[in-house]
Amino acid sequence: MEPAWRQQGRGRGRSSQEAASVQSKFEEIRKSNQAAAQRLVESQLSSSSDEEDDDDLDDGEIDHKGGKTGKILASTFTTYTNQTGGDAAGLARTGQYVSDLFQSGALTCLICIASVKRTQPVWSCSSCFSLFHLPCIQKWARDSVFLVSSVTDEDFGQKQHPWPWQTSFLDSDCEDPPADPWLAPHSCGSVCQKELKPSCGHTCLLLCHPGPCPPCPKMVSVSCMCSKAKPLPRRCSNKAWSCQQQCGKLLPCKQHSCTRPCHTECSPCPRVSVQKCVCGREKAERPCASPQWNCQQVCGSLLSCGNHTCEVVCHDGVCPPCPRSVSRTCPCGKTKSSLPCTEEVSPCGDTCDRPLSCGEHTCSMRCHRGSCETCRQEVEKECRCGKYRKRMPCHKEYLCDSKCPKTRSCQRHQCRRKCCPGNCPPCDQSCGRTLGCRNHKCPSGCHQGSCYPCPESVEVRCTCGSTVLVIPCGRERTTKPPRCKESCREPHRCHPGPCPPCRQTCLLALPGCSHTCPQPCHDLVLVKSQQVQLAGPWEQPTEPAFVKKALPCPPCQVPIPTTCFGEHEVSPVPCHRQGRFSCGRPCGRPLTCGNHDCSRECHLVTNGNKCEVCEESCSKPRPAGCPHSCPLPCHPGDCPRCSQMIRQRCHCKISMLYVECTKLTSADEQTKVELGSCNNQCPKEVRTVDMQTFTLKCCLQGQ
Repeated sequence: MEPAWRQQGRGRGRSSQEAASVQSKFEEIRKSNQAAAQRLVESQLSSSSDEEDDDDLDDGEIDHKGGKTGKILASTFTTYTNQTGGDAAGLARTGQYVSDLFQSGALTCLICIASVKRTQPVWSCSSCFSLFHLPCIQKWARDSVFLVSSVTDEDFGQKQHPWPWQTSFLDSDCEDPPADPWLAPHSCGSVCQKELKPSCGHTCLLLCHPGPCPPCPKMVSVSCMCSKAKPLPRRCSNKAWSCQQQCGKLLPCKQHSCTRPCHTECSPCPRVSVQKCVCGREKAERPCASPQWNCQQVCGSLLSCGNHTCEVVCHDGVCPPCPRSVSRTCPCGKTKSSLPCTEEVSPCGDTCDRPLSCGEHTCSMRCHRGSCETCRQEVEKECRCGKYRKRMPCHKEYLCDSKCPKTRSCQRHQCRRKCCPGNCPPCDQSCGRTLGCRNHKCPSGCHQGSCYPCPESVEVRCTCGSTVLVIPCGRERTTKPPRCKESCREPHRCHPGPCPPCRQTCLLALPGCSHTCPQPCHDLVLVKSQQVQLAGPWEQPTEPAFVKKALPCPPCQVPIPTTCFGEHEVSPVPCHRQGRFSCGRPCGRPLTCGNHDCSRECHLVTNGNKCEVCEESCSKPRPAGCPHSCPLPCHPGDCPRCSQMIRQRCHCKISMLYVECTKLTSADEQTKVELGSCNNQCPKEVRTVDMQTFTLKCCLQGQ
């Protein structure tokens, strides 16, 4: 169900017939648009397929003589090589032109500045051998003829103007051979048959080809350049040969003969001889090749009039007649006179009337000798550009100060010339625009339209540099390096891109030992470069992120059996760490005290690095009864005698005695009793058995 607004619009809209006609026109337009889109897609596909074919050809067939390209080149040159016995030295220049046809982007149309594809119709110049798109050269020729005729002829279309090149390409039905995959691009497959240059009477034997024809390969029988030797068979392109005999021909000086070996034309005589001048007054040594010379002296001979002398510088033959003997006129030329040569013709007295330098007025002075003065009449003059008029002397040129606002032929700069009459001169500035190669600037004068391609050529080399491909400047970014059959630095064929990493062992002698490096070759290793800190994201790094550098050999890792410092064990140690080591165990060497061992980690003992010093106190057992410890630190040998004093009471308990510990501990029982006595009278009485009373000194009985 259609909307109401459509149903309502039908009633008051167009009729059914008009609607049908509009619908049919819409269908026609739609079909034409679809057809145009289809043609565009097909053209894009065909052009891309051509480029793919070009790339494939560059990848696999340019450098293989047995490939498709090699067969096409061989069929093109086979008639020439049959004549030369297989020698293709003369095909170098022509072969370069033909090889460029198979390389994508190698040829450029100098008019539209676009690449010439192998399926496009082209025209080749017979002088410079450049290839142009056929539509481009036809349009250029017609435009040039139009410009010449519009400038020089008022009856344009009534006169044919010559074109400096051949005009066969101007015909719309000129030959455009279809592309044949088994022929060279742009070739019709017929024999060239162009007359060879320099002209020898023979024609080119190659199949239809671009570029210059090769030298004539025919064999002809010719004599030497001096015609003294017998004729020999020679290549027509190199038929001039010398028998090396002396020429002997008489030179133009009529005095000497040619001493050069066999040649075509004798050169001027190189010798010097004494020769007279033209008038015969002077003699001088002059080259034989230029016998005629003048001495710069005035002749001075008496003329036929008998009154004047000849004023001509050194000459031969009869002196000319006296210039005053002919019929003469007055200075203004109105009155003729036949006076003798000894008398001067006087002015006639009439008005001079000779035209002045301005070309519009005549001299108003009376007949006079010498040049007329400048025109001083005042006239109204128009300036050169025609904008202003002014009264001024006739001999002066009137130039106004207005500057020409027109654009010059380059369509970029104004004329700005004072009082320009309209024929603005060509732009005198340099173009300076960057060419399509992006490497150079246009060296031509400022011009209109696109610049010509860069005339420079660059070399694209293979990786090893042995094979060189010369291409137009700017194509080096898209042209693949040529294939090379030479060997690379490594034992493999030259290849594009960097060489794969070396897989051989380094085997360089390591420093400090007799071993060799067992690691893979590390002469060129990708390492991260140390880049300068950038100020921000707008700055670009000046160095690549990774660079190839030669890394040093790693330290030697060969295990060497080595004893530790303390001779506790024998372990394998890497060669670069050669020498004794610390095993980490306690040293264990006896200290100077003789009682303990060194507790330091396994170490080397030298004069400056000895075991530790024992800092413990003496722990040797003391004599029996001695409660004191040894006052010395840990020491070898016996401890010294104890010098401490022991306080004890005497036997009678009256006094406190101080006895040396050593004496006390080393004394026997009797001595100990004696040492415990205070030598005072004992306070107790000791009765004997017979009941007698004795008074004793302090004794054990008093305890």
